[in-house]
Amino acid sequence: MNQISPHELKQWTDNGKDFILIDIREDWEREHFNIGGTHIPMGELFSHDHKLPADKEVVLYCEKGIRSVIAIQRLEASGFQNLFNLAGGMKAWKEAL
Repeated sequence: MNQISPHELKQWTDNGKDFILIDIREDWEREHFNIGGTHIPMGELFSHDHKLPADKEVVLYCEKGIRSVIAIQRLEASGFQNLFNLAGGMKAWKEAL
């Protein structure tokens, strides 16, 4: 599984890299704090997987990086190979940046 650190993700953003960012947390978590991207709660993600592009990197994030690991494992079992987990999730992002 591909991992990306908060610093690497910030570099991607700052450098204008073309990628997709997906927040898989619940609504209330996103309202509290988020770093942008498309919001698709984990419970809805697998019925919306057709919205995930296969031709560019996709970064998934959650609060601690655990749910996004589970989501990526399930999506990779369906054939996705372009997924990255934000290591440590929002908790790591807040601590690092």
